[in-house]
Amino acid sequence: MKIDVLTLFPEMFVALDSSLIGKAKEKGLFELNCHNIRDYSQDKHKKCDDTPFGGGAGMVMTPQPIHDCIKAVDENHSSFRIYMSPRGKRLDQNIVKKLSEYDRLMILCGHYEGVDQRVLDMDIDMELSIGDYVLSGGEIPAMAVIDSVLRYIPDVLGNSESTVDESFSNGLLEYPQYTRPQTFCGLSVPDVLISGNHKNISKWRQEKSIEITKANRPDLLEDK
Repeated sequence: MKIDVLTLFPEMFVALDSSLIGKAKEKGLFELNCHNIRDYSQDKHKKCDDTPFGGGAGMVMTPQPIHDCIKAVDENHSSFRIYMSPRGKRLDQNIVKKLSEYDRLMILCGHYEGVDQRVLDMDIDMELSIGDYVLSGGEIPAMAVIDSVLRYIPDVLGNSESTVDESFSNGLLEYPQYTRPQTFCGLSVPDVLISGNHKNISKWRQEKSIEITKANRPDLLEDK
């Protein structure tokens, strides 16, 4: 998979050079390129924002640098293009899986009060949100999308089962996990997990998943 990120702050994405994602990048399992929108500004001061028509607080990213950057990076529209926006569709595991099926993604990170609507109308395939709150820019949401999508790329996690048996994989939140030591600070691992009875273990995990989902995300059970 190839991912292109369009941003005013490409240096923020150094965070993705760490952990499993960083190791997968080193192995060439995916390609990530960050493009500075400011490099494409025709303004002599490389300005990329201006006051909004109709008035209002803050500034809006101007269309020219963004449009030219998109055209330079993806001239033939071979990427699926995403704009990170609080008004977009809310990211969930189903969307993550669908995005992982593309060979190429482009992610536009907005700033200030957003970007000129004409760029979205001309150049963007999907507006995407990571939750019902507002951040100062699209970089952190973009990193969340990239991390979640890359987990579905073969060999990135090292264990193909990791994306199957986890939260949201079956519409429920994940069951509790335990490891050694068997007793820690007076708390012991549930007996069922050391029983060796895989049928009982599976039943316990399913029951715990439903219990945790009911407590923390009852909305996930509405369609069940």
